Amino acid sequence: MQFRRQSREEDSINLTPLIDVVFLLLIFFMVSTTFTKETHLEIDLPEAVGESASESAEPLEVVINAQGGYAINGRQLVNNKAQTLKNALTEVAGDNTDQPLIITADAKAPHEFVVRVMDSAGQLGFVNLSITTRRPEGDAR
Repeated sequence: MQFRRQSREEDSINLTPLIDVVFLLLIFFMVSTTFTKETHLEIDLPEAVGESASESAEPLEVVINAQGGYAINGRQLVNNKAQTLKNALTEVAGDNTDQPLIITADAKAPHEFVVRVMDSAGQLGFVNLSITTRRPEGDAR
């Protein structure tokens, strides 16, 4: 008796659903992950080397403490809002926006408060802005 050989199909695993699932997981993790750019730099500001500027008129001095509080010519402001700062600068300077404005910020003061002073002064028309710094330790000038 002759038995007929059955044709054998090649056994294989279909990888298409597996690849689909891997791509879906990849897309899910790419979309749900938040990418943050963190820098771990320790910066001790401000220090600078240079000549001090000669001042011709009586300057206005805005002092910013480490918590972001403002003082103009030694007079503490009630809050650190931009409008309060503008009102105080207008009151102290009047219409004389040609006089120099010196910004003295604590090294630990957030940069936001320094920028707020510079922006407010620019909106009021002050153009002679300077930022005070201290010489680095060991500088013999």
